Amino acid sequence: MSQAPEITALCPVYNEENYIENVLQFFVESKPANKELYIIDGGSKDRTVTIIEKWAKQYPEIHLLHNPHKYVPQALNMGLKSARGKFVVRLDAHTIYASNYFEKIVETFATTGADIVGGPMHPVGKTPVQMAVAHATSGWFGIGNSKFHDVNYSGFVDSVYLGAWKKELFSEVGYFDDQMVRNQDDEFHYRAKSKGKTIYLNSEIKSTYFPRSTYKSLFSQYFQYGLYKPLVVKKIKSEVKLRHLIPLFFVLYLFCSVAAVKFPIILIPMALYMLIDIYNSFVNYQTVAVKFALILVYPMLHLSYGLGFLAGLFKSPDKKN
Repeated sequence: MSQAPEITALCPVYNEENYIENVLQFFVESKPANKELYIIDGGSKDRTVTIIEKWAKQYPEIHLLHNPHKYVPQALNMGLKSARGKFVVRLDAHTIYASNYFEKIVETFATTGADIVGGPMHPVGKTPVQMAVAHATSGWFGIGNSKFHDVNYSGFVDSVYLGAWKKELFSEVGYFDDQMVRNQDDEFHYRAKSKGKTIYLNSEIKSTYFPRSTYKSLFSQYFQYGLYKPLVVKKIKSEVKLRHLIPLFFVLYLFCSVAAVKFPIILIPMALYMLIDIYNSFVNYQTVAVKFALILVYPMLHLSYGLGFLAGLFKSPDKKN
């Protein structure tokens, strides 16, 4: 039997013909040489599978798996069952990785002794809406004080972007919860932390992420994040944070604001919110087009997540959507 690889990379995909070759190229060119990649396809309708098969013929360390369940947690669990590496690293097709990404992950495991490591999420955009989303999800007003959105922070945290794990961790903590269509990484990291495992964020593990580029897709994404967050916090109650609940309070306030017909004073918080929205939208280094997009992006993040969270309070764990 050949020597076990140092790294197993897992990449769930679905209709990623425009992005998948970036991941494949990065994997082939990066160090260490002793590694393997499992791309788990959820039934792509475009050329994604054809592209992967072409690369797999040339590079035997690239493997294609087919996920009939479509969803990410099942994809990750499929990959884990085949993984032989000492460390397991999750990759995302919409992310561009620094050439030393894998090397920094291995180095961070060695220097910190952490069970889970990763870098910050560094979103970038090409269109005004995408750039607005990138800006909004990097600051306190958009998403709160989550550490893995701070590209300069290094230290022990609650969760990291994507993530890399010691392989033996899964025999101790279990696999990803297949009920979590979204937030499966948060749930796993919270579960690991509740069992005494440590998570380290290293700002030197660098990557850039391309967020949603339309309002519709952004709303859907953050609604899903909100929808599955109650399932996470119900399982791991120790990880409930105020930032998880504020969008819910925002939505409940909006419902109550109909009473402003008789009690106009109720609109004062709304006026303050709008002022903060406008201030954060315009007092920055972004272009005029991005500034105007931010006016809508901020409340869309809060409203979609809050509505999703509210719906998630009544969601049965055994239903996917």
